[in-house]
Amino acid sequence: PDRVRYLMGVGTPADIVASVSCGVDLFDCVLPTRNARHGVLFTRQGVLRIKNARFRDDDRPIDEACGCPACRRHGRAFLHHLVRSRELTGAVLASIHNLRFYLDFMAEVREAIASGRLANLAAGVADRYGADGTSESRLPPDRHVEK
Repeated sequence: PDRVRYLMGVGTPADIVASVSCGVDLFDCVLPTRNARHGVLFTRQGVLRIKNARFRDDDRPIDEACGCPACRRHGRAFLHHLVRSRELTGAVLASIHNLRFYLDFMAEVREAIASGRLANLAAGVADRYGADGTSESRLPPDRHVEK
């Protein structure tokens, strides 16, 4: 109890919440940037696979609740184009977004711990990201994102 618990290589939202519930304090994982390079973006509604054709004409931000530079300045269609074209800027913008998502997510985890709502947060994470942390299968149909 008097030592910091560090877990390396665990990075999905579901895994992080489960690990925090078991007492883990620190995380280190390449998942946010590796997934970003492959066009997999984390949002507050679930996972977005930006390479999907459905985003070709979608001018909305990646995540409307996000304040990162990628979401403030660019739409999904632009990022779709960059990632599909294998432009380095696409990977950079996607990485910036995913890192901002994780910073905000960890702030939410800390707030849930402080207010005694970690179990509620865990349930919400399971609903948005599925058991594996990267699945959209549990999203309601109006928010479902194609794989």
